[in-house]
Amino acid sequence: MELSHLLEFMHAGNDLVYGTDPYETMVQYSQEAQRLTAELNTGFHNPEEIRAYISRIFGAKVPDTFRMFPPFYCDFGRGITVGENCFINSACCFQGQGGITLGNNVLIGHQAIITTINHDMDPTKRGIHHLKAVHIGNDVWFGARVTVCPGVTIGDGAILAAGAVVTKDVPPKTIVAGVPAKVIRQIP
Repeated sequence: MELSHLLEFMHAGNDLVYGTDPYETMVQYSQEAQRLTAELNTGFHNPEEIRAYISRIFGAKVPDTFRMFPPFYCDFGRGITVGENCFINSACCFQGQGGITLGNNVLIGHQAIITTINHDMDPTKRGIHHLKAVHIGNDVWFGARVTVCPGVTIGDGAILAAGAVVTKDVPPKTIVAGVPAKVIRQIP
């Protein structure tokens, strides 16, 4: 299966089922992402080298304003897009099969996790991957150890407090905290 067809299939919200052509193609690209992230996470790399690795992992050139402190973990980078002036701090993990979009001026704290896959509730179907994209707006700030669950949209200017587990959409210009995350106040 061609990558473009796989991305179209996955980003349409179709399920990935073990043993099917889309699943097997996804595994090939996941292995590539794992190899590239292992190389990125080994030794020192200057900002230009980091951007080159991330561009290869994501399958598209990231902006020259993109910054990152490795290590970084990603089990499927294709279909992840980042806007201008994004910063990803160390030890973050992106599970990108469903698609992840970061707007401009996004700051992501240490050890944040963005997930786009859920498994079936039925134990006999637990191997089925249910995919849902995550969309992060402009000017969003993640505290350390934030987890964003599949299908969530984060509005422009939002702040996700350290340790928050974000299971629902976050309105623009709000601060959310807790497990599960709840709005604690508006930002003027």
